[in-house]
This record gives sequence, C-alpha cells and structure tokens, in this order.
Amino acid sequence: MSAKTPINLSVVTRLLHPMHTVLVSCAGNASKPNIITLAWAMPASSNPPLLAVSIAPTRHSHTLIEESGEFIVNIPALENLQAVYACGSLTGRSFDKFKKTNLNPIPGKKVKAPAIRECIAHLECEVDGQFTTGDHTLFVGKIVEAYADMGIFNEGSYDLKKARLLYHSGGNNFALLDPKIYKA
Repeated sequence: MSAKTPINLSVVTRLLHPMHTVLVSCAGNASKPNIITLAWAMPASSNPPLLAVSIAPTRHSHTLIEESGEFIVNIPALENLQAVYACGSLTGRSFDKFKKTNLNPIPGKKVKAPAIRECIAHLECEVDGQFTTGDHTLFVGKIVEAYADMGIFNEGSYDLKKARLLYHSGGNNFALLDPKIYKA
C-alpha cells in the first residue's frame, strides 16, 4: 500500500475529474440566448429520463434557466475545444457567446432554448426540480427530446472513433477517451 497525501478541500472535487464536458444553452424570457460550459452534469433517472446540472447562482445562465424553466444539454467534441473553453471563461452578461465563438444556434424541437449546431448530440430539458446544494443550484431537467448526428450514437453507445468527447481535467486542461472499449 502506498502512502496517501492529503488533498486541500478547496480542490477536492477535482479528484472526480476528468468529467464529461457539456455546453448548456438557455434563453431567458426577454434576453438573448446564452451558453455555459459545465463538467457537473449527470443522469439522475432513467424512468422518467432526468438529468442534473449544477450551476452557481452567480452565473448568467442560472438566471436564464430559472426564468425560462428549460435548457438544452449539448454534447461538444474535440473540434469544439476553443468554443468550449471560451463559453466557460466569458460571461453572457457581457458577451454574446454564440457570436464570440462562431457557434450557431438552431431552434430547439420542444423547448424555446436553441441547440448548438456544431455539437454532436442534444438533450432538451424542462426543469423538473431545483435544489440549493451549498454554493450551487442543482437543476433537474426532464428530457423531453434527444437527438444526435447520424452515425455518432448507435445502439445506446457513442462510436468513440467518431465522437471525440471532451473531458474536463481542471483549469484549461481537457482530455479524450481512449477509443478502445475494454470489456469486464
């Protein structure tokens, strides 16, 4: 057994990284659409299909999701790396992130928020619950529509040779999955 080193509690959540990175798009009732980069997103239920995203109340997207009661989780790939970083570094209060990153909004199929054309998959959500969890709010979204680029997601799994998914490793560091599948 090797010696263990203590980890500062201010960075303890990074022990869970790398984490799948998503772009959440949202639109308030009277404001321009926004995008926030998140690594804190996860499935919450299969039946009904629910997912959870964790967003600090200080974020502009938090306000927009509270106002509208909906959002879209967009799945970016390696090709979107610079936009992913920019959407996590700039505030939507000061910048139109779609214009700043050259990402293109496309109409949601069941929600008013736009999806992001350049992403490979999309999960449209209506807020089903909202919970304060320390310094963040956990928004639970009921998935009302989901779609992906042709050939990217088949039989319940990504084709990892085609879908080079991004994983946040901390700061401005990201990683990819090894496309080889290992069976247990």
